[in-house]
Amino acid sequence: MSITEVPLSGVAKINSDSSRRTYDGTVTAGGIKDQLELASYRKKQNVQEHIQSGFLSILYSLGSKPLQIWDKEVVNGHIKRPQDEDIQSNVLEIVGSNIQSTYITCPADPSATLSIKLPFLVMIVKNLKKYFTFEIQVLDDKNVRRRFRASNFQAVTRVKPYICTMPLRMDEGWNQIQFNLADFTRRAYGTNYVETLRVQVHANCRLRRIYFSDRLYSEEELPPEFKLYLPMQQFSQHWFLICVSCGVDVEEPNRQYT
Repeated sequence: MSITEVPLSGVAKINSDSSRRTYDGTVTAGGIKDQLELASYRKKQNVQEHIQSGFLSILYSLGSKPLQIWDKEVVNGHIKRPQDEDIQSNVLEIVGSNIQSTYITCPADPSATLSIKLPFLVMIVKNLKKYFTFEIQVLDDKNVRRRFRASNFQAVTRVKPYICTMPLRMDEGWNQIQFNLADFTRRAYGTNYVETLRVQVHANCRLRRIYFSDRLYSEEELPPEFKLYLPMQQFSQHWFLICVSCGVDVEEPNRQYT
């Protein structure tokens, strides 16, 4: 499995015990539940005081209801849970002839938001050698909603007032994409990341897990439930960087929008 990191900077150092903490009664990796239920919590729009640290999972392919807090849209495609031949385990497969019309989005309620303050998004995703894109909507300290969209068919990064699009490069097989939301918000818009509002994953890919964390964790630090086990002959752990730059070959936003 390769690790794709976007980008590596500003990593906070915290006590490792925080990986077991959580908020609002949800269960961390050390718990017994297999799926977070965020829907009821997200309806409390005015609740901002919860301390978030450690890991917060929003999708796990082995959960009893992996899309419980997600909505889905399928046109000329499918969303299934097949067994992956590499990891010999069930995964979530999103496939469609048009990537824009086949996707999953979280939270399911279009009027709700995730309100997740953890600054790192991690996706364990398989490269199907087809067009693939995903999008994250965040809120910054200017109270502006920004979107970050990564696609494997885009060549350069473009920063516009409300959306930043960037290239995504993945190795063959399973990849771990690490997205530093705080760093991206600061570099693209000169503002501070406040929270993630929505996550949307389009065709074509296979997913094992999507989660947020307070910092980047090494493979040794991760709880067993958050690791992807591959046969030794297929396992290669190395940093594989998404080529993203907010200073080269980009369309800079007009600062009046920030």
